[in-house]
Amino acid sequence: MPTSEICFLSAAELARRIRARELSATEVMHAHLAQIERVNPLVNAIVTLLPEQALEGARAADAALARGEAAGPLFGLPIAHKDLANTRGIRTTQGSPIFRDFVPDHSDLIVERIQAAGAISIGKTNVPEFGAGSQTFNPVFGATRNPYDTSKTCGGSSGGAAVALACGMIPIADGGDMGGSLRNPAGYCNVVGLRPAPGRVPNYPAGMAWNTLGVVGPMARTVADVALLLSAIAGADARAPLSIAEPGSRFAQPLERNLRGVRVAWGRDFGGLPVDPRVTAALESQRHVLESLGCVVEDAEPDWKDADEIFQILRAWGFESGLGALLDEHRAQMKDTVVWNIEQGRKLSGAQVAWAERERTALYERIGAFMRRYEFLALPVTQLPPFNVETPYPTEI
Repeated sequence: MPTSEICFLSAAELARRIRARELSATEVMHAHLAQIERVNPLVNAIVTLLPEQALEGARAADAALARGEAAGPLFGLPIAHKDLANTRGIRTTQGSPIFRDFVPDHSDLIVERIQAAGAISIGKTNVPEFGAGSQTFNPVFGATRNPYDTSKTCGGSSGGAAVALACGMIPIADGGDMGGSLRNPAGYCNVVGLRPAPGRVPNYPAGMAWNTLGVVGPMARTVADVALLLSAIAGADARAPLSIAEPGSRFAQPLERNLRGVRVAWGRDFGGLPVDPRVTAALESQRHVLESLGCVVEDAEPDWKDADEIFQILRAWGFESGLGALLDEHRAQMKDTVVWNIEQGRKLSGAQVAWAERERTALYERIGAFMRRYEFLALPVTQLPPFNVETPYPTEI
């Protein structure tokens, strides 16, 4: 089978063929490493690559399969982890010169679960510095480029993951999401990113175990492959106090359902935010797809009052908690937007944080009431199409 065909099979089909011995894990790994060698220099998605370790893992998988020991829904699949996730024995930089040569002695829980499900780690995918921003660039590795137009950004912060998927360099990817970091790059790169509910995929270790703003989750080229990966990484863990006590296996169930009569709210601008007309036009052109499936699609949005200010306060609070100590020692090595967010966190009063939590609760209640009428809310992922890769962040729409 040609390399290009192997690399663009769905993850579910690839795993099936490996278990059925129609393809060996070693063949699959060679194909993906060849694709990385061919394509990655153009887009800079995978920033740490361990080909020898990857091939050793693939050969071990084939040997296990020969002994009848193949286990796990991700058996034999190559994966590169987001460079914010700790990976034991593999460099983890967080896109920061402070951690340019840092090699952790432990892996985050999401990495452990992916490996336990049979996937083979091949390296790390690029991120913005400390995952801050919807543009994937940093002073350690540079910018990751959009696979459809290399003059444009791929989004962020899971930008390297999205590009690696879109280019057939890996079939599944992990990422994280505070303000769109799984969804934004997926939208820019034509793949699928899912921000799970807080606790659906336990985040351990975590400096703020009760914080629900940031989550970790799956990314892939299809919805079915996202569900496959989610089935391996979801499930309770006693060390993560917010973890949901339901097994990941629920996501291995068939996805087909009858959508006739399902109510969908069609939102355009989050209650008045500026949205580029090209984004609106692209979404409007696809509304008929939901209607053709039998959905009842209505123009409607909940009341988003104060959502942006709530987010900015809680984000600043989280930045100070997570990165404040680094600022005290390494200010000159941190980008200005990260410094600004930490300093905003240090200016917060208890009254401001209390206000944000109260208003967040009120926002949750308003949206909860709205969603009792609608099962789904369809919204733009981003306010504008991919922008120039040399632009750190857009300042107007």
